[in-house]
Amino acid sequence: MHLGTPWPLGSTITTRGVNFSVAAPTAKRVELLLFADANATQPEHILELQPCHRSGDYWHVEVEGLQTGCCYGYRIFGPHNPDSNSFHPSKVLLDPCTRAISGWDIYQREQAKGSSPNIQSCLKGVVCEREHFDFASHPRPRTPWNRSVIYELHVGGFSSGPKSEVTPQRQGTFLGLIDKLPYLRQLGITAIELLPIFAFDPSDAPTGRDNYWGYSPLNWFTPHPKYVHGDDPLQARQQVRELVAACHDEGIEVILDVVYNHTTEGSLDGPTLSWRGFSDALYYHQNDSGEYLDVSGCGNSIAANRPIVRQLILESMRCWAIELGVDGFRFDLGIALSRGEGLKPLEDPPLFEEIEADPELSDLKLFSEPWDCGGLYRLSDFPAQRIGTWNGHYRDDLRAFWKGDEDSAWRMGQRLSGSADLYKGEPAPLGRSLNFITAHDGFTLNDLVSFNRKHNLANGESNRDGENHNNSWNNGIEGPCSDHAVQALRHRQMRNLIATLLLSRGVPMLLMGDEVGRSQGGNNNSWCQDNPLGWMLWNPEQCDMDLHLFVSRLLMIRHQLSELFSPINHPPEEMPVRLQQSPDDLWLQWHGVEIDKPDWGSWSHTICYSLNRGFSGAVMWMGFNAYSKAMHFDLPEPTSAWHRILDTARPSPDDLPARPHAWTSEDIDLQNCSMLILLAEEYASKLKL
Repeated sequence: MHLGTPWPLGSTITTRGVNFSVAAPTAKRVELLLFADANATQPEHILELQPCHRSGDYWHVEVEGLQTGCCYGYRIFGPHNPDSNSFHPSKVLLDPCTRAISGWDIYQREQAKGSSPNIQSCLKGVVCEREHFDFASHPRPRTPWNRSVIYELHVGGFSSGPKSEVTPQRQGTFLGLIDKLPYLRQLGITAIELLPIFAFDPSDAPTGRDNYWGYSPLNWFTPHPKYVHGDDPLQARQQVRELVAACHDEGIEVILDVVYNHTTEGSLDGPTLSWRGFSDALYYHQNDSGEYLDVSGCGNSIAANRPIVRQLILESMRCWAIELGVDGFRFDLGIALSRGEGLKPLEDPPLFEEIEADPELSDLKLFSEPWDCGGLYRLSDFPAQRIGTWNGHYRDDLRAFWKGDEDSAWRMGQRLSGSADLYKGEPAPLGRSLNFITAHDGFTLNDLVSFNRKHNLANGESNRDGENHNNSWNNGIEGPCSDHAVQALRHRQMRNLIATLLLSRGVPMLLMGDEVGRSQGGNNNSWCQDNPLGWMLWNPEQCDMDLHLFVSRLLMIRHQLSELFSPINHPPEEMPVRLQQSPDDLWLQWHGVEIDKPDWGSWSHTICYSLNRGFSGAVMWMGFNAYSKAMHFDLPEPTSAWHRILDTARPSPDDLPARPHAWTSEDIDLQNCSMLILLAEEYASKLKL
C-alpha cells in the first residue's frame, strides 16, 4: 500500500488502485477492512494505517489492485471516554463519504448498539466511479421561479400499486418514477421534490414498524437501495442519473429533500454505524457531560458550525448536484444548521455562507424549513439570501380562512398578495417564500376537508403521534360519508384551497395525489405506511378525475398568465403618482361588497381584489367568500368586457370551463364557500385550456 492523499474524501479510483480518505481527528489508530463481498462476515485484509498516513485530521491510504465494487469498512481506535460513544473499535464503520452501501442481507441494527462486535452483521462501503452528470446532453431546465410549480412525492410510493401501470419489478424505484413522468408533465408540474432518497435504515422504527419516509439518514452520499431496480449497488448512481436525465428531457427539475440536521444513529443509546464511531463529539452537539443536545426530535443534532462537518455536507451537495445532476435541495429543519456551540443561533452561520459562495452550487434552487424542534423560527430573516423558506403561515392562514375562522380575512389578503406582513412590508421576493397547503406530514387535501382530528391508530402509537393542530374541517361529518350535500361542500372546499394556492403570488407546492383526491383515512403522519395508505392513488375508480381536470386547467392558467398570478415584480397595493406617466403599470386594489371598501374586521369572511392597469380599468377580479351565505359584490370597471374563468360554486367542469364565459353585469353574486375569478377580454382570449 502507498501513502495516498487526503483529497478526495471517501474512496476514489486511481491509476494504481483506490485511494481512501476519511476524517478522524482524535483517533490514535485506524484500520481499513477490505471484504471479499457484501455478505462476508470477516475481512480478507486488514490494513493498519500508520502515523505517516495522516495529514491533519484526515487518514488516507492508496491500495494497489483494487477497483470499483470493492467492499470496505473502518475500525477506529482512540482514547476511552466513558461519557462518549466514540471509539468502539469492535464496530465496523461505514465511510461517511461512501457513495454506495452493501451488506443489507446480513445487516442487523441491534448488533451496532453496545460494545459487542458487529462484524458479522455490518454494512460496508462500496468503491464507485465518481463521474460527472452529462449536462451537455441533458441540461438543467432552469425554470424561472415565477413559472415554477413544485410537486412533493415519495419515490417508493409514487409508482407503486397494481393500477400504476408500472411493471412490478420497477414499482417503487427511480426507474419506475421515470415511467410516470409523462403524467407529471401533462399535469403542468415543473419540479418534483423527492422525499429523502439518501440511504436510510428501514429498521429505524419501533418494533413491528418500518421507516418508510426515510427522515433518518444512514449516509449523505448514497441513494437508498430499495429505490434501485436490481441488487447491484453500483447501479444506484446510474439509475439516479437516468431519472434526472429523463426529468430534464421533460423540462422537470429534481429537488431533493435532504436531512443534514440529524442522523439515524439517534441518541447515546442508538447504534454506532458511521459518524459516531469516527468522532462522536465532532459531529454531534453535546453538553459538557457528553449528553446529546437535540433540536431535531430524533435524538441528535448535527454540529454544522464545525469545519469538518461543513466540508462533508458541502461535498454531499456537490455529489448530488454535479455527479448525479439534481437541480436543488430542500433542507429538512434547515434552521437547525444555523446553530453554533451550545445550540446558540448564529446570525451568519458558516455553512450557509459557504453554500452561497460555492460556484458549483450557484445555479441550484434552494429552500428550507425555517423552524426546528428547539423553537427557532426564522422566515423572512432566514440567515441566507439564496435560500427560500416553506411558508407555514401561508398554510395555516389559508386553512383558517376557508374553514370560516374569525379574524382570518386580513391574513388571507396578506398571503394572497405575497405575505408582505412577514417580509418587512414588501411582498416576498420570488424564490424566498414557498407556498403550500398540504405536505407529507399532515392531512392530504381530501382529508383536510373530511376530518376534524387525526386518525393514526394504524401507526401503532395509540394515536399519540402526528400533529394535533390541523386547522381542518370535516364539513359536518367525520370521515367518509354518503351525504350528497356534505360531499358537494367538500369538493367545493378542495377546489377553493387548491385554486387559492395555485393562483397566489409566490411559488406553489402540491402534495402527491392531492390533484386526484387521495386520502390517507385521516392519518396525518404516514411515516411507516409503505402500503396503499401511503402510496399514490392510480385507480381511476377511486380518483377524482374532475378535480384532476380542474388542477391541470389551473396550472395552464398560471403558466399562460404568470404576469398576473406570479409577476416578477409585485404590483403595489395603491396607485402611485408615477402611473400618470406609466399607464400600463398594474396595481392592486382591495374591495369588499362595495368597490374600494375592503372589510378587514375580525367578523369578515369575504375578501376580493382587482388588478388595475393604470387609469384604464381592471384586468382581473378575484373574490373569495368563506361565509355560510352568498354575498353580492359590485365590480370595478374593466379595461374590456369581463369573462368568468373560474367559479367553484358551479358543478364540474363548469367550475373552470375550457372557454371563459362573458359577464355583462356590473355586479356579481358569490355563493357561500366559493371563489370566483373574472378576467378582462384581452387576457381571457389568451387562454388555451
